[in-house]
Amino acid sequence: MRHYIGLIHKQADSDFGVSFPDFPGVATAGTNLADARAMAEEALAFHLEGLVEDGEAIPESSSLEDVMSDKDNLNRVAVLVALKAEAKKVVRVNVTIPEDVLNHIDQYAERHGCSRSGFLIAAAQKAMRNEPA
Repeated sequence: MRHYIGLIHKQADSDFGVSFPDFPGVATAGTNLADARAMAEEALAFHLEGLVEDGEAIPESSSLEDVMSDKDNLNRVAVLVALKAEAKKVVRVNVTIPEDVLNHIDQYAERHGCSRSGFLIAAAQKAMRNEPA
């Protein structure tokens, strides 16, 4: 099972927050430590699922030494957050698409906040779900 370092932080008037040094911008919170850890596992799984769907590489987890060498992390508590489900293997493929269609795909994906790969995966999954039995 794969693990990533989560940093727990709390201020007097807040819930327990959890952030991930390996994934800047990914954060969650819980009302108590157990809730924060559960939410951290969920946030991590959701984020990595999105990376896979977008065809992005999943980074190796940083070492505790590297994380704690950042002075901003010294007032936080480091915990290991388990990735409950292993991420699916991503396979790079080469496809031929007319240039105008590719431009439309890229414009659509950008307007909707996803990558080209993420859009193509979602479109393919939707088409396969809608196929009559």
